[in-house]
Amino acid sequence: MVTVLWFKRDLRVTDHPALAHAAALGGPVLPLYIVEPDYWRLPDTSHRHWAFTADCLRDLRTALGRLGAPLALRVGNAAAVLQALHDAHGVTAIVSHEETGNLWTFARDRRVAAWARAVGLPWVELPQSGVVRRLKGRDGWAAARDGVVFADAAPTPAALRSVPGLDPGAIPSAADLGLAPDGCAARQPGGRAAAEGLLASFLTERGRDYRRAMSAPGPGARACSRLSPHLALGTLSVREAAQAAAARQRAVRGTRDGWGGSLRSFQARLAWRDHFIQKLEDEPEIETRCLHSAYEGLRPRIPDAARLAAWEAGETGLPFLDACMRSLRATGWLNFRMRAMLVSVASCHLWLDWRATGPVLARLFTDYEPGIHWSQMQMQSGTTGMNTVRIYNPVKQGRDQDPRGEFTRRWLPELAGVPDAVLHEPWRWDGAGRLRYPPPVVDVAEAARAARAALWGQRKGEAFRAEAARVVEKHASRKDARFVNDRAPRRTSPPPDDRQLGFDL
Repeated sequence: MVTVLWFKRDLRVTDHPALAHAAALGGPVLPLYIVEPDYWRLPDTSHRHWAFTADCLRDLRTALGRLGAPLALRVGNAAAVLQALHDAHGVTAIVSHEETGNLWTFARDRRVAAWARAVGLPWVELPQSGVVRRLKGRDGWAAARDGVVFADAAPTPAALRSVPGLDPGAIPSAADLGLAPDGCAARQPGGRAAAEGLLASFLTERGRDYRRAMSAPGPGARACSRLSPHLALGTLSVREAAQAAAARQRAVRGTRDGWGGSLRSFQARLAWRDHFIQKLEDEPEIETRCLHSAYEGLRPRIPDAARLAAWEAGETGLPFLDACMRSLRATGWLNFRMRAMLVSVASCHLWLDWRATGPVLARLFTDYEPGIHWSQMQMQSGTTGMNTVRIYNPVKQGRDQDPRGEFTRRWLPELAGVPDAVLHEPWRWDGAGRLRYPPPVVDVAEAARAARAALWGQRKGEAFRAEAARVVEKHASRKDARFVNDRAPRRTSPPPDDRQLGFDL
């Protein structure tokens, strides 16, 4: 009666419905994590992803050891690994959480499901967030999501029965997986302890200025929760974050010190997180094709190599944009508004297809979450057919978000001598010719005008409107949040037209 508990993006033992279910079956539990080399060769995976994951696995192994059933780690094809364990230990069931990953993990899960059916092995997949598998429609989704997130947490078993004689297996290094170092010296550490520390400091200290500071990359690095990589890898559940924030909301109710607005914004962004992941769950092809077909072929599928390289390296000649890219490369994190600007400039000013830039950013974000990432790549590229076309001006964003130039000069030291008045447009300075910094790759105003005309030019005709209506019906949020108990704070769910930009976690 051995049950395999297959860990994926849920690397914790607290509020873990799959763990609770496996323990309740009564037999020995074999906790398993499968390192799949083919996955780590994908264009949206990177060294920093594995380094963070390895931190999480070390913490998880310790936590499971305390419960009496150490984590088994195996390297290889998932179905082959499960077959070997089935043969060696007489596995009678597999339990895991539902995963909304990229197309590769979706295809892998279908192969594992086919294998399990062939050998007669039940595989139970349980939800761990507000994302609903096989959702029939968005009506009522927000209320259902809140019902899940504000329900009681799954109990952590006091102990697990282990499988005797099980080889735990070693955690491979990045080099073992063929992952070259990617220069992310300031990467956030992974693991449950790091997640708990961030949640506590955000809710008691750092989060006071969250609502005001989240739009700027410098202040946002401290004021944002920085929980996004932990939510992506599951060292912390969305339910834990939302309920801890709700408890803090009750504690500060009636005060006028900024906490109320910041905590409401944080709750809304947690809801937005599930909302966007639900889009990929409902339509996995969002990763590879435009949500609205009118935008297919609008940009060259083979990108301008020089522009793509300049954008990726932070060498476009647009200072604030380049500073944001260099910061992201070094730290693995950037606040949401600046992420949106990176995509907008790449897609509109540089006219690069989102399928060329999306993998670059996926590799750079330590908190890469496919459901958010691919939806936002399309949203900020203007290919959804239902969202307003937003074209960020990198010069204006620099002036608005870094008016004194502190962030820009930190990441572009070659501009240290440029006067404040022209820092975000150094080509206007009479000393520009002496700079070790490139001129801008495009004229910002002209490129924006051309992109706006091209994008809006597609939004004509009955055929466009009919398909846009289909996209709205399938993916747009609804104004239907009715909370199921008094633990749910007000207005956590997203507004009905997707206007709010929401992942400053």
